[in-house]
Amino acid sequence: MAKDELDIEYLWRDRRRILGMPITFTKYLMSDDRIFLEQGLLSTDLEEVLLYRVRDISLRISLGQRIFGVGTITLKSSDKTMPILVLKNIKDPRRVKELIHRQVEKMKAERRMRVGEILDDGDNDEDDYMDGEMGS
Repeated sequence: MAKDELDIEYLWRDRRRILGMPITFTKYLMSDDRIFLEQGLLSTDLEEVLLYRVRDISLRISLGQRIFGVGTITLKSSDKTMPILVLKNIKDPRRVKELIHRQVEKMKAERRMRVGEILDDGDNDEDDYMDGEMGS
């Protein structure tokens, strides 16, 4: 596990790869509770998704990616600013997908997430009826 200057301990880190080589300015990092996307050279953008918000993880490995030993992981989350996070052309994608899955489940268990908290029905009050609906 690696640490950066802010003492964030990373469980995993990689770069987007071209022809299997990490020569891009897109970095992917995962701490125990967040996954980060950092892009840019001179000016950088940093996005993050809290792992407990991840709802679905999928993996795609095309023929070209298989040749270079990389794959693409897509995370779908309930995050408002980044509902879909794509980790493109990362090495050892099956292992990374499993690592992310285990960490997501761990974070949900720690927060005691229930299905009702993950699936938002859009009704913000505490009754069992949608607004404008009356019980019979």
